Amino acid sequence: MGVLGVLFLVLFLLFSFCAALLKWNEVRYRKKGLPPGTMGWPIFGETSEFRKHGPNFMKTQKARYGSLFKTHILGSPVIVSMDAEVNRYILMNEAKGLVPGYPKSMVNLLGQWNLAAVTGSPHKTLRGAMLGLINPSMIRLHLLVKVDEFMRSHISDWNDKTIDLRQKTKDMALLSILKHIAGLDKGPISEAFKPEYYKMVRATISLPLDLPGTSYSKGLQGRKKVVSILKRVIEERRASYRSAYCSDDDDILDTLLKTDKDSKFLMSDEQIVDLIITLLYSGYETFSTTTMMAIKYLHDHPHDLEQVRREHLKIREGKGPQDAIDWEDYLSMKFTRAVIYETLRIESIVNGVMRKTTQDVELKGGETNFDTFMYPDCFTFNPRRWLQEHVNLEAQKSFMMFGAGTRLCPGKELGVVEISIFLHYFVTRYRWEEVGGDEIVKFPRVDAPNGLHVRVSNY
Repeated sequence: MGVLGVLFLVLFLLFSFCAALLKWNEVRYRKKGLPPGTMGWPIFGETSEFRKHGPNFMKTQKARYGSLFKTHILGSPVIVSMDAEVNRYILMNEAKGLVPGYPKSMVNLLGQWNLAAVTGSPHKTLRGAMLGLINPSMIRLHLLVKVDEFMRSHISDWNDKTIDLRQKTKDMALLSILKHIAGLDKGPISEAFKPEYYKMVRATISLPLDLPGTSYSKGLQGRKKVVSILKRVIEERRASYRSAYCSDDDDILDTLLKTDKDSKFLMSDEQIVDLIITLLYSGYETFSTTTMMAIKYLHDHPHDLEQVRREHLKIREGKGPQDAIDWEDYLSMKFTRAVIYETLRIESIVNGVMRKTTQDVELKGGETNFDTFMYPDCFTFNPRRWLQEHVNLEAQKSFMMFGAGTRLCPGKELGVVEISIFLHYFVTRYRWEEVGGDEIVKFPRVDAPNGLHVRVSNY
């Protein structure tokens, strides 16, 4: 047999082996009652196709198998639902066995006590503690003035500069949350924290392979350093207390550490660390990406920008240059809120919510954010759809951008407040033009890999 014959035989055997592996993996998951779909390779499944094509992968599978199909991604076999009714049923029925089922990579990096992963009594305790810290009343009485002060200061020197909005909004999001949580200003601690936190965040959507050089391995190392920094901050804060009672000047960490021993929300240091990481992760992604994309959409839609600017200039009437935004001012930002919601609808920060079943569940088998009935001309940026008098989209059952049921995001209002206050100062102080040439990608997370550069000048 010649060289070509040997090569042909090797290729044939390799092809046969691969085909057999794929077939074996399909047979493994061919259980009665499961929806149709494909499972890809053993261990890896269809993760590479999922990460490469993202929403298009999901749309292709939906076109082939319907709104309910099976696949294997991020190290786990999963059933994907792209049906609005099914999704709401899943989110509203945790008590019926539909509990969080996030991939190993996300759970290990965000911690076993992160709010998205825990269930039952621990979830109730952690969610209650978080709601007590960032509910609308706390925002109105304590956090709003701090958000205003931070945003005003953070963008004060942007005139006549070319800035990278991607990096600015990421740094602003992280520093703002660190300030609210632990009173940390820009300095050695926050600068040491940032690169390790970014590594951890990037690895949450990755295969859980702890091998040198992998994103997951780098993320684990980042988490170790993040936890170490937070524990050191907790120890130093605890050692500095003269009083065990809370005061109006306390930040979130003070409130957690000074909780009375009889409180139902008493937590260990490990739980406090994971709760802080939960607050950071949820707030960081929402604020940084939504802010960047809102500015992008306003730049691309000058008519909407002018309406936002008029809304905020009206708020500034009768205020001095140093007067802060108050709660009534925030509530009057109707069109700004619509811009934020429309940005979130089109540029989903969370591409999916993951659940696992603890018992057999029977489900019947549209992408909620692009439902053409709920959102006519759904791929068009149109903030005015949120201001219709005859229908309140935010009150609809299919409105699930912030989750639903007991999993409704507790930081929803704080996120909207922060973006609104930033936009207030940005549009009333500056005008901007894009430098051009920057790419926006939509998956595995909305991002501008090479930055989003704009030239800023005084308005």
